[in-house]
Amino acid sequence: MTVLCIETATKICSVAIGTSAADCALFEESAERYIHAERLHILLEKALKTAAPDAIAVSIGPGSYTGLRIGVAAAKGLSFGLDVPLVGVQTLEGMTQAMRAAQPGMSRYIPMLDARRMEVYTATFDAEGNRLSETQSLILEEDSFAPSATQTLFFGDGSGKFEQLLSEGRGVPQNFSFENDFVPGASGLFAPANARLEASEIEDPAYFEPFYLKDFIAGKPKRLL
Repeated sequence: MTVLCIETATKICSVAIGTSAADCALFEESAERYIHAERLHILLEKALKTAAPDAIAVSIGPGSYTGLRIGVAAAKGLSFGLDVPLVGVQTLEGMTQAMRAAQPGMSRYIPMLDARRMEVYTATFDAEGNRLSETQSLILEEDSFAPSATQTLFFGDGSGKFEQLLSEGRGVPQNFSFENDFVPGASGLFAPANARLEASEIEDPAYFEPFYLKDFIAGKPKRLL
């Protein structure tokens, strides 16, 4: 089955189309600011020229409110317009599948997305990618994750904060490793998306919404000079 995957939870704007992470065409761009509103439709046009999708998969969060809204809206529109099923994948799950492929052999995979200050969005997965904990918004402390005799990999744009916190305190445990530059891409959505499609866990585009985890709080606009 050919799946069109959309990942817009962070500053990476990523689209992939194919049957798996190993057999797909990948189109993505990134910048210091969020560019999804300007670039997502262009990447989607490129992807759709390569193949016709049998299903749409989209990263549902947590992550950037704006990015998630844009990505989910595009996925819902494509699902409705092309009359193909839609599935949602939590961002941290997609990240973990991609990291397992890049660095197999770890006992625990702990993705972390920056939620500002000392807070991250995180969850824990085992060596097979099975979820060991629910996604949560966590304020990091030195003892947030106990040292373990097993190999644990922390990754994502929020993991560097935990590494620094440990470095400045008790030190980084021997079995903890970090990939702080890892960013989520659309190719990580294939495995969980295919599993959901096989299980007929299909979303209704009319009611489907992102998984924000935290309520949105709008900031005050800056005074124009």
